[in-house]
Amino acid sequence: MITLYHWADGQKVDGKSGRFSDVTNPATGEVTASLPLASSEEADEVIAAAAAAFPAWRDTSLASRSQILFRFRELLNARSAELAAIITSEHGKVLSDAAGEVARGQEVVEFACGAPHLLKGSSTENASTNVDVASIRQPLGVVGIISPFNFPAMVPMWFFPIAIAAGNTVVLKPSEKVPTAALWIAELWKEAGLPDGVFNVLNGDKTAVDALLSSSDVKTISFVGSTPIARYVYETGTAHGKRVQALGGAKNHMVVLPDADLDLAADQAINAGFGSAGERCMAISALVAVGDIADTLVSKIKDRAVALRTGDGTRGCDMGPLVTSVAQQRVSAYIDAGESAGATLVVDGRQGSFDATGSGFFVGPTLFDHVETGMSIYTDEIFGPVLSVVRVDSYEDAVELINANPYGNGTAIFTNDGGAARRFQNEVQVGMIGINVPVPVPMAYYSFGGWKNSLFGDTHAHGTEGFHFFTHGKVVTSRWPAPSHGGINLNFPQNTVPGTTAITRSVTKPRWQSHQANAE
Repeated sequence: MITLYHWADGQKVDGKSGRFSDVTNPATGEVTASLPLASSEEADEVIAAAAAAFPAWRDTSLASRSQILFRFRELLNARSAELAAIITSEHGKVLSDAAGEVARGQEVVEFACGAPHLLKGSSTENASTNVDVASIRQPLGVVGIISPFNFPAMVPMWFFPIAIAAGNTVVLKPSEKVPTAALWIAELWKEAGLPDGVFNVLNGDKTAVDALLSSSDVKTISFVGSTPIARYVYETGTAHGKRVQALGGAKNHMVVLPDADLDLAADQAINAGFGSAGERCMAISALVAVGDIADTLVSKIKDRAVALRTGDGTRGCDMGPLVTSVAQQRVSAYIDAGESAGATLVVDGRQGSFDATGSGFFVGPTLFDHVETGMSIYTDEIFGPVLSVVRVDSYEDAVELINANPYGNGTAIFTNDGGAARRFQNEVQVGMIGINVPVPVPMAYYSFGGWKNSLFGDTHAHGTEGFHFFTHGKVVTSRWPAPSHGGINLNFPQNTVPGTTAITRSVTKPRWQSHQANAE
């Protein structure tokens, strides 16, 4: 077992707080590393390293920043398999899924390589006589990123490539369950030539989070996690004057209309419900069967679910373990609750054998039918491989169900009716919509984010909104080269039409007195 570290000012920093957390391989139950949990003083030191590096990085040319980003991209492409293996060893997702996570994160790195174009301002010549106006975007300073356990690489990469390209410095606080990916990325940045202090890693728990939220040096917070913590991060961060984007939980619905290709729908329900053991904020956890197709659709999903192989993610299995024993117990408890509430348990993931050595944290694919909206397996974000089928009579019932839900992250509809699909994308109150696509995660040049309790703040992740989030706007009004000798005028500035003079009030005789004299 190894002891991990923080990363500040381009080097490893040993923990000094005396507090540690175990890092575990969830497929075997083996403790693989000891992670130092930062004290508030240690957090301040890491933040100070980022603050000290900011002025020089802010003043580094866009051309130089882009060259470093391109080098980071090439290194990541060449060594992506290393990062995928780290993710599997600490999160548990199968290697192919981990490789896909790295690839989706790399899309944002590639998008950020276009920063010189994306940071362009605008200008207006001769807005007033001999006066030019220009808008520019400038970096904010130190950026705090608090990332979740389920995507140790992709979610941080939604934020830090854009933040760095825009001229900010970064403090990344990864989940203490999966810290090694962040440390690996830090060393890759150094190899790419990123100046020391621009990218830093702070390991810890709530103490580290609160240090980021309260530090006057940290200007923005980007968070992904559960809704209660997202709300806490948003309220605390904004109370300390920060710009915050806090992405919360989800309860994603997949609507299947009677005209849909049911084999396609069943395949995609399996992919979206059980990929990464359901530990995705975009996972489909509620399948809404419209009309009389439910029996056939449930049968098709069952046939596919029981054929999946669950086990160690390094063994070519279809699905890996949950991230911790606590997660395993929580998901199993929801299955118990669903049974007790009267839902039909079609496939029980608590049963069966798993392809792994040791005591891994496994729950297999689980399928419920006849789920009612008052059951906890429907109302709660389970974050595990549990798919609930809800039966409704009509399209209108399905939309009403989705819109009544407090979450609004992602949703999908499966249909061959273009009119129904177009109506759905217009009427449903959700941030990301899939049409015959079950997990509609946008490309990097579009923005990721939900509605309602799935997002706190007004800015989504990556895309052009990302560059807006990590920069301030500034407007410069200038007159060159001759100075103005128009005399003193305390009125509000206004434009004048050539050949006329601005209307000014007489200092010696108020206008109302002049009018009175004329009347007399």
